[in-house]
Amino acid sequence: MKIGYPCINRGIGCTSGRTFRLKSYSEERMISSVSDNLMCLERILAWNLEHRIRFFRITSDIIPFASHPICICPWREHFRDRLEEIGEFSSRAEIRISMHPDQFIVLNSPDEKVVSRSIDELMYHTALLDSMNLDGTAKIQLHVGGVYGDAKAAISRFIGVYERLDPALQSRLVIENDDQRFTASDCLEIHEETTIPILFDVFHHTCHNTGERADEMLKLTGKTWKKNDGIPMVDYSSQHQEKRLGSHAEHIDSDDFRRFLAISIPHDIDIMLEIKDKEKSALEAITIAESDPRFIGSS
Repeated sequence: MKIGYPCINRGIGCTSGRTFRLKSYSEERMISSVSDNLMCLERILAWNLEHRIRFFRITSDIIPFASHPICICPWREHFRDRLEEIGEFSSRAEIRISMHPDQFIVLNSPDEKVVSRSIDELMYHTALLDSMNLDGTAKIQLHVGGVYGDAKAAISRFIGVYERLDPALQSRLVIENDDQRFTASDCLEIHEETTIPILFDVFHHTCHNTGERADEMLKLTGKTWKKNDGIPMVDYSSQHQEKRLGSHAEHIDSDDFRRFLAISIPHDIDIMLEIKDKEKSALEAITIAESDPRFIGSS
């Protein structure tokens, strides 16, 4: 069991998602931004290793506008050595990497233009992970998409689009349940048709389910992961007490996290904390989890 946080280290003093306005695009600016982003990513991963954090979701903005037609910069060639070095460091340190594209990536949209742009963006994510020489356990997680007035038709469209994706993308893609539209049971239905692994989002399940217990869904979704996919990935958070239902907590609820670890036994899982204060909660979660025999901390 590894514990991690997504995209931003709030205390390290840099961002790995530096970008710029589209109208300001130039190859020089692109290269400069990517160089800074990779330098910061290296710092974050080194910090994470030092603090026993071996799961990290990297930002989609590492390569700004990578899937946009304006981007003609050969970034894979230009940054080949840097990307391979970062991937080698992650693999050697046993830091698992994942990605989560923005919400505008919708594979089941009725609009084919939206679908096409979504596929292009997902292929960029695939190319980035491939350029780092990361194995099949480095996943790209995605929501099923919109309902568009007919959930069954929306699921069918997702399956149809998934089946025509590039195999390199298919091998990295996983789907997760969300807090309003598609439940973990819906994701299991998609898995039956596609074999795509399911990332179980614990918090979303508490917000939107059809009566299944979380421990039951951990078991069922865990079975969708093959050996080459790695240990099942799980997203964890809790409700922000002052915001609408589905809003992520600012800081980890220690008691709730302990309860979750207890119900997750005996499943081996890698836990991504979707909590606002990022690494601060990850450090507290590790303190809580270090007595759990599943936890992988110091090498």
